[in-house]
Amino acid sequence: MTDAAVLSLAPILDLQAAEPLRAELMVLRGRPLSIDASQVSRLGGLCLQVLISAQKTWAEDGHPLSVDEPSEAFTEQLASFGDPELRFLPEGGAS
Repeated sequence: MTDAAVLSLAPILDLQAAEPLRAELMVLRGRPLSIDASQVSRLGGLCLQVLISAQKTWAEDGHPLSVDEPSEAFTEQLASFGDPELRFLPEGGAS
């Protein structure tokens, strides 16, 4: 089995971060992915859409995608969007 790739998210995930995030994700497509969200202080809607798209793409490809060590800000901002389709965080939320 291929080792999971690790992608560390930028602290600010705003409009300007969306395209670079998409490009980084596409380079890592085709293998398990662990996303480190420990440094995120702001999560914008467009970057959230990129992450949701990646989650669906990885599922369709049959590879796991997880968000590990989410910052408190990431967890809170993710919850504020209120999307029931989000399955990024492990059961119980942030540790």
